[in-house]
Amino acid sequence: MTVSEEAYAYTPGLKIKEFMTIIKERKLPIQGKVLVEQGEEVSYNKIIAETLISGDPYLVPAAVTLGILPESLEDCMVKKVGDSVEKDEIIARYSMLFGLFKRDVRSPVKGAVEAISDITGQIIVRGAPIPVHADAYIPGKVIKVIPREGVVIETKGAFIQGIFGIGGERHGQIRVVVDKPDEILTADAISSADKERILVGGSIVTLEALRKAVELGVSGVVVGGIDSEDLKGFMGTGIGVAITGEEELGITLIITEGFGEMAMHKKTFSIFQRLNDFIASINGATQIRAGVIRPEVIIPYKEKVDEVLPKDELSAGMVPGTPIRIIRNPYFGAIGKVVGLPVELQEVETESMVRVLEAELEDGRKVIVPRANVEIIEE
Repeated sequence: MTVSEEAYAYTPGLKIKEFMTIIKERKLPIQGKVLVEQGEEVSYNKIIAETLISGDPYLVPAAVTLGILPESLEDCMVKKVGDSVEKDEIIARYSMLFGLFKRDVRSPVKGAVEAISDITGQIIVRGAPIPVHADAYIPGKVIKVIPREGVVIETKGAFIQGIFGIGGERHGQIRVVVDKPDEILTADAISSADKERILVGGSIVTLEALRKAVELGVSGVVVGGIDSEDLKGFMGTGIGVAITGEEELGITLIITEGFGEMAMHKKTFSIFQRLNDFIASINGATQIRAGVIRPEVIIPYKEKVDEVLPKDELSAGMVPGTPIRIIRNPYFGAIGKVVGLPVELQEVETESMVRVLEAELEDGRKVIVPRANVEIIEE
């Protein structure tokens, strides 16, 4: 079927899937050794690959410490280039007055002697190699091994993307804390029994609730919205333009709708309710510029139905009736559906001429917004 220009537009989608096939590539930052085989079933915490990265270099002012000229340093070395050393082990010594007086240089770290300079009089000690591991992140089947780098893992289950997140990869048992998608997640709703759980709220989470969640060891919080000032207070800084996900805040937070008090999408909330008590993997990494990265919740479970996400699902683009979310002001976070896709360019507030769409919001309002200001909700 040929789709006319009037009924066609492409926007990166925001996935809300109750059941689909999920494919994840898990790789080391540098080449190393893969520890699993194709066809192997892996768990959340299974280490699938490992490598070593060089330790930090330490400059030791040996000649100055010994009180000698740089060119004499080689003769004073106790350890040679390539020798392993322990922390505080003597690596160079200068004896005076027939050995009655001695000056020593000790290694600042455990590692190895990397270089000795007869020009600067310095010794470079390289710290011990640092082991780096890549885990599976999700339970599933290894469907491909990438030699010396990692694997590709396949699982089935629910897949939900958020609009913003902070914190890295975690997993835990889901607990839906509220009864309705427009309820607030407060500190009173969190207890010590929630340690290592992923808590699902409704319209917003309070700053006090986030802080209590961290204090009690909660793995993650998924909620519709958050006040921007509360987020700033929790993080201790403003939100930058770079990718998130590396924050060391003790918890992963995923916002599904936007900033402010915004009820969680009904389909998203219903999925969490149906899969309450299941184990989920979450990742708050977000990048909203080129190379979009969305925070995600993956809830693996097995069904008899072998439903696979069609590869060309997104390429069909938007048509009237497509569910969307508006991702920029003045309707930021609003949910609706496409009702029209005018061909003509229209002028917006910035006086730019852009392609727009007509949307009907959940409250019945019809609005005109730039197509670049919306994203598809996959249902």
